[in-house]
Formats: sequence, C-alpha cells, structure tokens
Amino acid sequence: MSRHVIGLAVTDGTPVFELAVPCEVFGTDRSDLVDPWYELRLCAAEPGPLRTTAGLRVDTPYGLDDLLQADTVVVAAVARAVQLDPPQGLVEALRIAHERGKRIMSICSGAYVLAAAGLLNGRRATTHWLNGGDFAHRFPEIDFDPVPLYIDEGDIITSAGTGSVIDACLHMVRRDHGAAIANEVARRMVVPPHREGGQAQYTQVVTAPGRNDSLTPVLDWARDHLGEPLTVPRLAQVAHLSERTFARRFRDTLGITPLQWLLQQRVRLAQELLETTDESVEDIARRSGFGTAATLRYHFGRVTSVSPQTYRHVFRYRSESQRREARDDGGR
Repeated sequence: MSRHVIGLAVTDGTPVFELAVPCEVFGTDRSDLVDPWYELRLCAAEPGPLRTTAGLRVDTPYGLDDLLQADTVVVAAVARAVQLDPPQGLVEALRIAHERGKRIMSICSGAYVLAAAGLLNGRRATTHWLNGGDFAHRFPEIDFDPVPLYIDEGDIITSAGTGSVIDACLHMVRRDHGAAIANEVARRMVVPPHREGGQAQYTQVVTAPGRNDSLTPVLDWARDHLGEPLTVPRLAQVAHLSERTFARRFRDTLGITPLQWLLQQRVRLAQELLETTDESVEDIARRSGFGTAATLRYHFGRVTSVSPQTYRHVFRYRSESQRREARDDGGR
C-alpha cells in the first residue's frame, strides 16, 4: 500500500503553532502504528523565502504542482494580508484539487483561502472565533458556524482557531485509521483524543455598548440583579422607557434581544462562579438566575457546548493560577 500524501500549502507569515501541529501529526514517522504512515510535503504556495510569524524560515521543497499530486490538501493558517488577497495560484490549485476529488482541509484562517476559491459556498464552515464577524461579512454565501472546533463536510474540513488544529488533525487520523490509532497518537502528543464542546467556551462576550450609551445604567443594574426574576417590562421600567421603545433601542444598540442578552450575562456569571468558587451547581443556578440546576445545565450547554461540570474541571486551574499571579504581583 502506498503512502497517503498530504500536501501542506504554506504562505508567508504563517503562525508557528498552526504549522507545527500537522507536521507533528502527519510528518512524524508512526509506521509502528500504521505502515505506511502519511507522507507530508510542505508546498510553497507563493514565491519564497517563506517565514513564520516568529521569523523562522520554512523549507518548502515542493510547489503547487506537487500540491495537486497529494491525496489530501491542507491549507495552513494565513496572515491577514493573505486573508485579504490570497495568492491566485493557490486559489486556482485548490479549485483544481477539488475538481479532482481531493480531500481538502483548512487550518484556522486558512478557511479564507478556501472561501476565496469558492469551495465553501453553500456549506457549513468555521474559522477562529475572532475572525467570525469578518469572515461571515465577507462570505455571506457560506453557512458560517462559529461554535464547532472543526466541521467535516466529507471532502472539505475546516478547523477553528489555533488549538483546534489538533482536534481537526486527530479527526482526520480517526477517519483514516480508526479511533484506536488516533487515541494512541493523542497519547503520544499528551493531548486529549477528543475534546468536549466547541469554541464558544473560549470566547468572550463583546456585546457591551459604549459607556455613554443611554442603556448603560439599566445594563449595570441588571448585572447586579441577575439572580432575580427579570423581564422586559421590568428592565424597561428601570430604563424609564416604554417596553416597545426599550426593546427596539436594545436591539439597535446591541444587536440582540434583552432576553438573549440576559441569557449571555447569566451564563457568564455562572462561568465565573464555576471557576472561582466551590459552590454546587444548584447554588450557582440560583445565584445566576436560572433557578434550577436542570435549567442551568440546559442553557449553559446550549451556549458553551459543554456541561457546567466539564467547564469547571477544564477552567478551574486557570483561575487559580491567575489568582496566584495576582497575589505575587501584589507582593512585589
């Protein structure tokens, strides 16, 4: 059996981590697990010399012609300049590869290049959540989904931001060689073979108006009373507006409804309590305004794609480390 060739398209300014992970997963000889293992070829997608964001020079002995000979084409994450104006040769090569039935995967912002080639039109796709608004605006014909760590559409796979390249690459190994092999690769890399949830658990809510906005006082008041029953009539009363005017102004200012905003704030409060306290899920549900643990689990899972217990397990050590750093800084 011949080796499955993976052509990794590299452009100038590619991030180091996103380039290193496919090299680790596919470029490391693992013939003791599967013989033959993959053959990884680094293909220059534009004239060199090519360097990473850290200034490391990337040796790319292959080119776009070699990319077309690969069984799977992977587009590494790209710099902002490439997002806005991808190399035309790479765009054309991706179209030809797709026509020839090649499997294609983008890593993080590499989805911009697939989108420029028209390969994602009418499909679900993802990229780093920080690029979500820009990506969705530039490519409205794509069904952009900011939540998953990766999306597998069969012949095209798109991965989310940075660390999710590990999930996507292991998923490809799982598809090709089964769960046991993918799990062993993950064990050797000292990473989880499969992570729960999606990008939503790592994003920050950024739907806050400017400090001079007329809604600021009522939003501050609502954050201080999240544990109480809050309704649109009650919020409108605090804002000294009619319900209709309040709801319209709210949507015009924040782009979501008051109830959607309340749900975000309650989930965020629950996240903070899960990270920083030992309170039970039942107590956190009451403090954050969900009332019952079942209601908290339902809404928390919808927003973050993980359970409260899983979230606490993953992020507890992060908050403890931050508190230690704050104490150390204060003692200097």
